[in-house]
Amino acid sequence: MPRLTAIQKCAYNTGVEVFPGKCRLDRSRLDQRLYMGILRHRARSFWHITRSIYPAMTKSTAAICILATALGACSRGAVQKEDTSAGAPPTQSGSAQTTAATQQPTGSNAMTFKLVSSAFVEGGNIPTKYTCSGEDTSPPLAWSGAPAGTRSFALIVDDPDAPDPAAPKMTYVHWVAYNIPPATTMLAEGAGKGAMPAGTGNGYNDWKKPEYGGPCPPIGRHRYFFKLSALDTTLDLSRPTKADLEAAMKGHVLGTAQLMGTYQKAK
Repeated sequence: MPRLTAIQKCAYNTGVEVFPGKCRLDRSRLDQRLYMGILRHRARSFWHITRSIYPAMTKSTAAICILATALGACSRGAVQKEDTSAGAPPTQSGSAQTTAATQQPTGSNAMTFKLVSSAFVEGGNIPTKYTCSGEDTSPPLAWSGAPAGTRSFALIVDDPDAPDPAAPKMTYVHWVAYNIPPATTMLAEGAGKGAMPAGTGNGYNDWKKPEYGGPCPPIGRHRYFFKLSALDTTLDLSRPTKADLEAAMKGHVLGTAQLMGTYQKAK
């Protein structure tokens, strides 16, 4: 142990407070629990607070240690505050950022799945040839961008504006088809009248016929939605209605492409 001064020795032996140049011998030894390195009373000196842990420590050394500890705590607090301010997450390393970037999806198949017709454009007029006022044959359809894993396609064509677009009361179904082979990318004009690809199943429309029925609005201009769904399975059905087909498709739809045309009978 380093040699102590008289005042330090007095303080060490008696456990009383040390004031500049004095050791108060007339006080009894204080409870040692007050000297476990924790400042309980502001009047006590640095030396007396730290004496119970390091008896030989000088005042200057104790002051330096306590000051360093305080600065370290402040530094840690500042870093913590900076890291948590505004809820900012910890910065990723370069390799972690690269991995996260490569795992992000590059796009959805459903967004590229498109259905078109050479007979009319989206929102355009359906030619009379494909309606009850003409040949009542199905229009040509083509699609691209089918989702990966497609095992069959299902087609529904309906009119949500029946009977009057100003006061619609029902959705009239014009065409129901399913199990269209996955390699198929088009339906030729008239396919809905008995010329569907091999393996395709036909359901009932609202005329109770397993084929295409063209637009035949009693009043006003109606909208006709051609909806082609890519499925992850084939369906075991026989002459389903639209409701039957939709129930069987539930949970198997990978994506849906839609084309809408309008039609109004000539006056």
